[in-house]
Amino acid sequence: MSFQDLLPGWPVIAGLLSVALALIASGHAILNKSDHRATVGWVGVIWLAPVLGSLLYLLFGINRIRRRASSLREPLNRVQGESDLGAYSPEALESFVPEALQPLSRLSSQVALQPLLGGNAVSALVNGDEAYPAMLAAIEGAQHSIGLSTYIFNRDRVGRRFVDALARAVDRGVEVRVLVDAVGLRYSLPTIEGLLRRERIPFARFMPPRWPWTLPFVNLRNHRKLLVVDGATGFVGGMNIAEGNCVAENPAHAVRDLHFRVEGPLVSELQAVFVEDWQFSCGESLSGSDWFPAPETPGAVLGRVIADGPDERYDTIRQVMLGAVSLARFHIRIQTPYFLPDKSLADSLITAALRGVVVDVIVPEQNNLPFVDWAMQAQIAPLLRRGVRISRAPGVFDHSKLMTVDGQWAFVGSANWDPRSLSLNFECNLECYDAWTTSELERFFDHRLWTARSIEAQALQTLPWLKRLRNGLARLLTPYM
Repeated sequence: MSFQDLLPGWPVIAGLLSVALALIASGHAILNKSDHRATVGWVGVIWLAPVLGSLLYLLFGINRIRRRASSLREPLNRVQGESDLGAYSPEALESFVPEALQPLSRLSSQVALQPLLGGNAVSALVNGDEAYPAMLAAIEGAQHSIGLSTYIFNRDRVGRRFVDALARAVDRGVEVRVLVDAVGLRYSLPTIEGLLRRERIPFARFMPPRWPWTLPFVNLRNHRKLLVVDGATGFVGGMNIAEGNCVAENPAHAVRDLHFRVEGPLVSELQAVFVEDWQFSCGESLSGSDWFPAPETPGAVLGRVIADGPDERYDTIRQVMLGAVSLARFHIRIQTPYFLPDKSLADSLITAALRGVVVDVIVPEQNNLPFVDWAMQAQIAPLLRRGVRISRAPGVFDHSKLMTVDGQWAFVGSANWDPRSLSLNFECNLECYDAWTTSELERFFDHRLWTARSIEAQALQTLPWLKRLRNGLARLLTPYM
């Protein structure tokens, strides 16, 4: 007996099911895709490849990242500094922001929902050679609490130094919590986890994969790098914990980077970000004066902590970047290891350059992720032709991230100029409305720019066709980089 005898109308049923699937999938794309080009592309795939097109859309076209992150964090109460930060963020504080940047401050306040705080001291630390001794000294001096969050925590000489310092803090009775991203943890094998457990250091992994063979866990990563000691001293930036960051010691795989020491009311906000991530990861709520003491005001920097992630804080950092570029009048300086701006960011940089703003971007000459560099080469020609200046910094790989505008505003932290940082990861940045801090960073930037080699649009166009094809193919993966 044949299949047709058992189900004589199967071709009609299959056809109806195929049409129903296509209607549902294309309807979902039309209702939910904000980019009309992506909508047209997916609707074409869905109808031109019956059943298969709908399955491809189900697997790759539906953005579950934001919905999943929001649902996971929804039960948590938003953690804020437990001390009264209102005293450090009066309405009159806005008047101390340079007049040209006051719209940016209002934008940041609306999208970040974090207060602008005064009385802070912020200092840049170059490479692990400066950052690690300062961080370790803070840990050694801790009396009440230590919260450490990092993406990568290698089990190397530097990683063991941090474990030893944290273990001594635990022995002194300090409340210690260490949070490491579950994917970043595996950048060194064996992982640091065994040492942390051996030393009885309270430790958690952020978003461990449910199944070892699944790929979705490469998204929703905690890319934040935070250290808060006694709720009074904070460190934030782009630096992981790895021996390669000690550039002066000539490691095998050297990495330049920037980190920042913060003192003042902003530390309460950094602590709130850490405490929320810790509560999300293991359910423990950290509170009290050991974690949130009354802030001191050791400086004069106006700043705001800006947390970003694929949850209700989605798109925060990108909106702040867009606002800063739109308000620039004289110059914009950007340094990032991965420069893959989306169309809105790229257009804003082009527009700024066309109205006379000097836009300089520094990327590494040698990238640790070659395919990211290939994708960048495929998409930066329009920026170069319209006046955006992009240069390659020579020497070892440079992981530094910074942005400055008009010598008055600085933006630093963990976020890169790529879709992964701006859409898929949890990040933490710091904006500073301070001429002195900004000028220090611009001197750092200009020193790098002095030795950098500019990229020319003509040189990209004359690359061998195989390299241009390689770059174009890499560009197709840009949304996932």
